[in-house]
Amino acid sequence: MSFSSKLGSLLRLNGQIPATSMLSSIHCMSTSTKKLFIGGLSYGTDDQTLKEAFSGFGDVTEAKIIIDRDTGRSRGFGFVNFADDESASNALSAMDGQELNGRNIRVSYANERPSGGPRAYGGNGGFRGGDSFGRDAGY
Repeated sequence: MSFSSKLGSLLRLNGQIPATSMLSSIHCMSTSTKKLFIGGLSYGTDDQTLKEAFSGFGDVTEAKIIIDRDTGRSRGFGFVNFADDESASNALSAMDGQELNGRNIRVSYANERPSGGPRAYGGNGGFRGGDSFGRDAGY
């Protein structure tokens, strides 16, 4: 069911807006409820450690630490995919704010990337040095 038709059917219920139902539906349609974002990770945490930390909540289909392509070092966050929604929900409730490898981690549902990939909003951004004509600034 498309987002607009689902939203329309929610709004038509007795002319009232059931806020919790609507928010729940929007959340489920805008995010994967099987994929969790894990932030605040220690730079020493690897894929296997992340998978082991979350496997007690259900079948972990993938655990991935995001690596900086320039330095080869962890960026301090990753993702955990579960086989089912209930396992992900239980893991989120139990692990958010808990310690892993000496750091308190943040766990939330992962948001889908905007269409167009990682460069949809102008690339990596950031100042790389040089002047407005692309010449090296000399520092």
